[in-house]
Amino acid sequence: MEKKITVQSILTNGFTIGIQNAASLLGAIVLWILTIWIPFINVGTTIAIMTLPIEMSKGKIFSPLSIFDKKYFSFMGEFFLLMGFLYLGTVIGMMFLFIPAIVIGLAWMLAIYLLIDKKLNPMEALVASNKMTMGYKWTIFLAQLVLMIAFYILFFIFMKIPAIGGILAFLLFIVFMAVIMGFNAYIYKELSKEESPE
Repeated sequence: MEKKITVQSILTNGFTIGIQNAASLLGAIVLWILTIWIPFINVGTTIAIMTLPIEMSKGKIFSPLSIFDKKYFSFMGEFFLLMGFLYLGTVIGMMFLFIPAIVIGLAWMLAIYLLIDKKLNPMEALVASNKMTMGYKWTIFLAQLVLMIAFYILFFIFMKIPAIGGILAFLLFIVFMAVIMGFNAYIYKELSKEESPE
């Protein structure tokens, strides 16, 4: 069976998706920061920011104003419940020398997207995410590791540049966040595709 995703495909497609949406992501983050102090609104916009890879996975550039879409506010209860399960599972995994926590994090990484996009309940989203990432955890982990190493190398290089090093490091951080979301968008897009009938 042909692999849906590889380390190379995550790196190339995730980078492309992330860079295409970097300006929109920056706009969305600015709007989120401006509204973070407003009760109720901040929960909806936080859910929207965390699930932007859903919009990014559709192949078009999203609007920063999309974080105010009413659909995000209707998932508050399910969102808090899912976050509780994610936190609890990760904490328990950390008690077993951290490796299980990493595996759980990778297994459940798509759960929040499934909750919002496919309207699954929190438990269904966790189970579906685990099934979707089955056989791909090493691939996803290695792609994320390559990105982290590249980020830290560039960060330390930029910080050594006098005068503009801080500005370059800040821009690098924005690009890094966009690419991480691009990675997640690509992974979600590919792994959530319906299996074609044989």
